[in-house]
Amino acid sequence: MDTTLLIFLIVYVAMGFGKLPGFKVDRTGAAVVGALAMMAAGSISPQAAWQAIDYRTICLLFGLMVVSSAFVESGFYAWTARRVATLRISPPALLGALVVVGGILSALLSNAVVVVAMTPLLVSLTLARSLNPVPFLLAFCFAANTGAAGTLIGSPKNMIVAQALDLSFLSLLRATIIPALISLPLVWGIIAFMYRRRWTLASDATPAPTVVPTAAPGGGNDGVQPLDLWETIKASLVTLAVIVAFIFSDWPRELVALSAAGLLLINRQIASSDMLRHVDGNLLLLIMGLFMVNAAFAATGLPEVLLGDLRSAGIHLDSPIALFLVIALLCTLVGTNPAVMMLLPFLRPTAETANSMGAALIMGSSFSSNLFIFGSLAGIIVVEQAAACGIKISFGEFTRAGLPVTIACMLMAGAWILLAGA
Repeated sequence: MDTTLLIFLIVYVAMGFGKLPGFKVDRTGAAVVGALAMMAAGSISPQAAWQAIDYRTICLLFGLMVVSSAFVESGFYAWTARRVATLRISPPALLGALVVVGGILSALLSNAVVVVAMTPLLVSLTLARSLNPVPFLLAFCFAANTGAAGTLIGSPKNMIVAQALDLSFLSLLRATIIPALISLPLVWGIIAFMYRRRWTLASDATPAPTVVPTAAPGGGNDGVQPLDLWETIKASLVTLAVIVAFIFSDWPRELVALSAAGLLLINRQIASSDMLRHVDGNLLLLIMGLFMVNAAFAATGLPEVLLGDLRSAGIHLDSPIALFLVIALLCTLVGTNPAVMMLLPFLRPTAETANSMGAALIMGSSFSSNLFIFGSLAGIIVVEQAAACGIKISFGEFTRAGLPVTIACMLMAGAWILLAGA
């Protein structure tokens, strides 16, 4: 048991720091090494480790990543970024437009893919207008995180929660869509107020982006991927069909997602390899590794002891508001996906409590994820891609903006849980 606990703690220390201290081992590497260590130590057998992986979750994630990648390859994200960023409107209005676009796209597609596809373009286009890219990138990132809470398909953690608690698309939508929508004006208002005197860069301080969005084969003269209308329409129809199937059919969600992915991969214009390169294999490996690590830890019986200790302290995880606060705290320590996966084995949902517990998990993890850069994949992606384009967003600047956004969204969501019984 001591060895199992030690491995478990080391893995989640790496989740918190972003890497294993003293080694060049990132979160994915730590999860994989931790799973292998659990098997080598005899904490879990190879067969049990393999069975611990929830294939439904992995298949659902993979399928929806492929669906989202179709919008990248069709040029839809690039076209959307250009259209919004070139609107002849004031900086606060432009900020509002990006918040709405980021929130809505992230609710309908994978927020990480949306952020990956649009961040370099937003840097380039805001600099072309002599605007300070930082408030627009932060607002877009924050809106992507909070907007993603609105639907089952908004982010990987939503899918993990929905699969683990057997939540339907509609039940989750009813519980989370209103807080997700309310979060968008909160993000806009706070960022607009904080940067009200810093919309533009001084002419001698305006950096030139070092990374310019590249065009796909046959791209336009400006070096930016053009919109392929037919491929965008096809991807939109497939996405709509997936959502309709999630709502109105009892087909397994993972089979629906995989069927959609297979349909989009069969293409005469876009190579399947181009589609698959947008699939986040590192994230899939991280989740598979954490399934194994968590299963080995659960087999020790310690989770039941910890649950009893929490109950003795007056913290009942079957209470939505308690669960909401606990997951928010864990997310600030280890990040959203690891926190959700750490907590799920502790939960004992019933048919009556599953929806409210799922909503609390998703809102707590989504609305707390803007506090620190490492709190979400979107935050890490925005900061790293902005740096590659010559724009530095420091840890302090991210947190100064993220703290009031997190507090406002958490208070709003907490009130929603208490008053609406989400």
